[in-house]
Amino acid sequence: MSLTTYTELKTTIANWLDRDDLTAKIPTFISLAEAEFDRALRHWRMEIRANANINSRYTALPADFLETIRFHLDADERVLDLVTPLSLQKKRFQAADATGTPECYSVIAGAYEVYPTPDTGYTGQIYYYAKTARLSDAVATNWILTNYPDAYLYGSLIHTAPYLMDDARIAVWTALHQNAISGINGNNDTAKYGGSGLRMQINSYS
Repeated sequence: MSLTTYTELKTTIANWLDRDDLTAKIPTFISLAEAEFDRALRHWRMEIRANANINSRYTALPADFLETIRFHLDADERVLDLVTPLSLQKKRFQAADATGTPECYSVIAGAYEVYPTPDTGYTGQIYYYAKTARLSDAVATNWILTNYPDAYLYGSLIHTAPYLMDDARIAVWTALHQNAISGINGNNDTAKYGGSGLRMQINSYS
């Protein structure tokens, strides 16, 4: 049986479990696997570029935000440095909360906090890792299921452990799932950096 849609995934999981008392719980197993994907995967297919209007101290995070890759201003392509909230607050205190061109940022309380507070409106670009679209009756597939169906299958099956108890298959599914996650992240590294001869670069702005 093919494994390319949400319906096919649910059917395959049911077949592998070979138990008719867990069918109603299969969507929950899939949802738990998806929550793990957000924590464990970092792949170029999760990367999003978004415009940012930076005209106040705080700018709301995108709704599907997981992790910042890069944040820069459009005006001069200046990359904003990520600092801790405490470090940012110290900078603000030491400068008596003077306004100016943003130089750094923190992620706090569901928002980007920039320093200095903008002295005028700025635009910028945010590159970030986004949550993957959840499968449902309305969303038949996504990039993980299309390219790595084994990750979905084994990731869902291991969340049956509370019901299957000491079923020996769980250990096998766990190992296969871990291999799938490692393979996806490894594919990202190969796609982005393979053969590039990465070198450390130190940027400075005057």
